[in-house]
Amino acid sequence: MIGVIDYGAGNLGSVMNALARLSVPARFVAGPDELLPASSPFEKIIFPGDGHFATAMASLTQSGYAQAIKEWINADKPFLGICIGLQLLFETSQEAPPVDGKEVRGLSVIPGTVRKFPGRKVPQIGWNQTLARPDSKIFRGLSDNSFFYYIHSYYADPADKSVAAAETEYYVRYCCAVERGALAAVQFHPEKSGTAGIALLKNWTGALTSTT
Repeated sequence: MIGVIDYGAGNLGSVMNALARLSVPARFVAGPDELLPASSPFEKIIFPGDGHFATAMASLTQSGYAQAIKEWINADKPFLGICIGLQLLFETSQEAPPVDGKEVRGLSVIPGTVRKFPGRKVPQIGWNQTLARPDSKIFRGLSDNSFFYYIHSYYADPADKSVAAAETEYYVRYCCAVERGALAAVQFHPEKSGTAGIALLKNWTGALTSTT
């Protein structure tokens, strides 16, 4: 069973439809207690969404999901972040500058920051070629430079470049997917990316398992 986190925003219907297309059992997570690694009813978790970095983090913190997600990831349980679900894994974002001298922190499970595209045409909206690392699990079997659907104004910049599972280019060459153990996340929307997106979700639902 896959749990899908609903924090009040995101393309939840599209994600659930994609999982149904793959005949993968899934339901929404009822609350942060269902993410306790030792007693969770779920084998894998997806965190999809869109929105503002600071607003999303405030919602996760207030609801208790922030700590629960960190515990799930720290236990090396399978996790897939989509769009804001990638960006929130990082420590900081240029979308959320310090307020009254206090830094706005993300989940901070991946060292690094999220930066704004330097060009004038922002956000990036549409299809873009994506170059995956040869040993990536989630991109296994996909064509080189497959196209995925993007819509975002900020991009992830990990401190440790080895976590990057794929890169693409929009004004700058940047990390658009990460993998580390059972943790995976993508900037694009696989649920809106046609055949390639479904193939990636199929890889993740069947390939990424906990190492514990």
